[in-house]
Amino acid sequence: MTGTFFWFLRAGAVVSLCAVPVAPLAATLEPAAITAWNAYVSATEMRIGRELGSARGFLVSDFGSGAAETRTAVMARQIAVSEMHTTDVAGTRLEGIDGRITHWRGSVFLPGVTLDGLLRRLQHPSERGPHQEDVLALRVLDRGPDRLKLFIRMTRSKIVTVTYDSEHDVSYRRHGPLRASSRSIAMRIAEVEDAGTPAESTRPPGQDRGFLWRMNSYWRYEQVPGGVIVELESVTLSRSIPLGLGTVVEPIIDRIARESMTRTLDNLRHTHTSPSTRL
Repeated sequence: MTGTFFWFLRAGAVVSLCAVPVAPLAATLEPAAITAWNAYVSATEMRIGRELGSARGFLVSDFGSGAAETRTAVMARQIAVSEMHTTDVAGTRLEGIDGRITHWRGSVFLPGVTLDGLLRRLQHPSERGPHQEDVLALRVLDRGPDRLKLFIRMTRSKIVTVTYDSEHDVSYRRHGPLRASSRSIAMRIAEVEDAGTPAESTRPPGQDRGFLWRMNSYWRYEQVPGGVIVELESVTLSRSIPLGLGTVVEPIIDRIARESMTRTLDNLRHTHTSPSTRL
């Protein structure tokens, strides 16, 4: 489960990392950015709720153009990745204010896996590891029926090294015998300075370098003949791209986000389709 969170760090951090040479390192999460984020998340979750309750599909890709083609590609062991945008009731695309919202989706097929077995493993993550290379530590802080509260220390190096202490509320929901979903919300993200040294300290959340301020992930799991399709929809908030750098930085952000999503889902497939973890 832990590896599924960390492509967000790669994608979200690249905005500021690319801008480091020309922009001040300090950034502040402003109230306008929080308001825009909350509006974006609310609209996104309303759409997700409608889709999960629909009789005509289940995965995000089922409700877009080329749904059949996407399922065929995923079942053929391809990883389908695309950028997403949430709109309001009038169909207007919602944007971040005083911050940048990044929204991507990816799907992968896990052959030889059962839904029950996959959910059991996801809801009982190992604190001892081994973890994905981005994960330095993981602890289960609290546990309840179909929910977890996790502490995760994660790191990422891209031009500069960024380390975060984060807390995540994760909840699971069944939608019949063959379908399930989960929702992970980062309740706290604190950038760590001088991580692993005697001088280690954390910056107040929202008063840091702005690489990653908010992080939500929405998962869907569907049992199909031969295995389980897993779909990740992710939304993150980071600092804005400095004025005048959009045309240079945007393609880099998109490329790294796509590559990171693909890598994460490929790692998920590898981890959960080994002979010892399939059932």
